Amino acid sequence: MNWKIILRTLGLLLLIEGGFIFLSLPFSFYYSGDDSFALIVSGSITCIIGLALFFLFKKRHASEIGKKEGYFIVSAAWLIMALFGAFPYMIHGCIPSFTDAYFESISGFSTTGASILTDVEVIPHGLLFWRALTHWIGGMGIIVFTIAILPIFGFGGMQLFVAESPGPTKDKLHPRIKETARLLWGMYLLLTFLETGLLMLGGMSLWEALCHSFATVATGGFGTKNSSIIGFSPYIQYIITIFMFLAATNFSLYYFAFRGRPGKLIKNQEYWLYLMILIIPSLIITGFLMAKMNMDIEKAFRLAIFQVTSIVSCTGFATADYMLWDPFCWFLLFILMFSGGMAGSTTGSIKVVRHLLLLKTLRYSIRKVIHPNLITHVRLDNFPIPSGVIFGALNFILLYLITFLTGSVLLLLLQVPVIESFGSVATCMGGIGPGLGATGPVGNFAHLPAAAKWTLDAMMYLGRLELFSVLILFAPSFWKK
Repeated sequence: MNWKIILRTLGLLLLIEGGFIFLSLPFSFYYSGDDSFALIVSGSITCIIGLALFFLFKKRHASEIGKKEGYFIVSAAWLIMALFGAFPYMIHGCIPSFTDAYFESISGFSTTGASILTDVEVIPHGLLFWRALTHWIGGMGIIVFTIAILPIFGFGGMQLFVAESPGPTKDKLHPRIKETARLLWGMYLLLTFLETGLLMLGGMSLWEALCHSFATVATGGFGTKNSSIIGFSPYIQYIITIFMFLAATNFSLYYFAFRGRPGKLIKNQEYWLYLMILIIPSLIITGFLMAKMNMDIEKAFRLAIFQVTSIVSCTGFATADYMLWDPFCWFLLFILMFSGGMAGSTTGSIKVVRHLLLLKTLRYSIRKVIHPNLITHVRLDNFPIPSGVIFGALNFILLYLITFLTGSVLLLLLQVPVIESFGSVATCMGGIGPGLGATGPVGNFAHLPAAAKWTLDAMMYLGRLELFSVLILFAPSFWKK
């Protein structure tokens, strides 16, 4: 293990994080908030420690970032980024508890959106902008951002990309990993700017539009109001719905569409299953809202499509308290917490492509039982899928469910009610935000015991890095030469 290159890379990440903290200062000054000191001190501490690590260790050749270093850097980076990201909250005093501040910070960087804040609207504008910015940084992944500039400092980042990129398969849009990262960030920026402009047309200020765009494109869910999106106009709700849908779509498909190859999108089987997962539950819930709550069709459909898209995309915004709906509706939303968007997007949870591979594998197994001599393969978009990819996807689903049950049992042992336990673990593992019961869309996580919050921190961390990137560090063979 090359510890020098690891510490140097972590130093670079802290430098980047410190720079992002300073980006919150203009809003602190503009709105005359009392958070500028906390932001300056936090940014300075982060940058100084980052500079020390970066310049203390000598420059190393690109090849010295191997697979081991890549997995370790990614696993360590999210913990360290969340640690320094908690400083502004603690120094300002709006979240004095380290447990709560770290929970809020890792919830931001993991794009979960679960919060311990009981009154968001009393938090200064600069800190709320930083809170939203942690979503935006974590959305595409600070590691993907870093590999676009690592070559400037003398070492590359292919192993970082492999460890960080979500999903069972990696779509290389460009033969050079640096160019791939730049293309992904270009599309990420484009979606952010487009949504910001459209939200401002709906009456939001620049600050408010940026905060919600960061949270939407990153599929995070931190808002600026205690009532999430409930108090905003139907226009705002529809715009956010559209961009939650776009953010949960595989970014590589946008690239191919821009390059004149829209067939990649049209023929993509994961995309069509993703649409079905959105449309069918939305129509079912629309019917329930019209029948049980006497809503008109437009309002019922708007609330249903927004909430389903919010849960499936792992964003976590809310336009209604779905715990007041028919129990079948919120139970359906709970099931959707295990869906996730498409691989190659900013979403969390299991992801649609793994469910698709599971369904195709089940179909293949049934056909083999009926026709034992049949020679066929599991195919995705007309391409045969290697058995290793299928095995990895099925293993991930199994491990995900085992981790979910383990976390739920731990919360039950800590005297957290059953519905809250299952809902909290599901939403934190999936990076969604609101859970069930008191941690639902109009609730928060402040009332949970400290041990439960640290358990959920672990769930957010494991879910964001898709389990294997972290668990591989505990394998004895990983540390052998």
